[in-house]
Amino acid sequence: MSFRQPKFIQNWLEIYREGGLIHLLKVKGCMVLVAFFLFYLIRDSVFYILIPYLAYYNISSCY
Repeated sequence: MSFRQPKFIQNWLEIYREGGLIHLLKVKGCMVLVAFFLFYLIRDSVFYILIPYLAYYNISSCY
């Protein structure tokens, strides 16, 4: 199964497959940690802040 991925992700996956997570961190450095942090920051903001807010806003307008 082939997924469309950005080229930098493909490059990171190749490095990860060669030597694992430690090798990826040695080659790419803190950029991997920053990308990981931003991904979860955005994801959790949507799940735990935006969706409940929209649900509350729509429910509260019924009363």
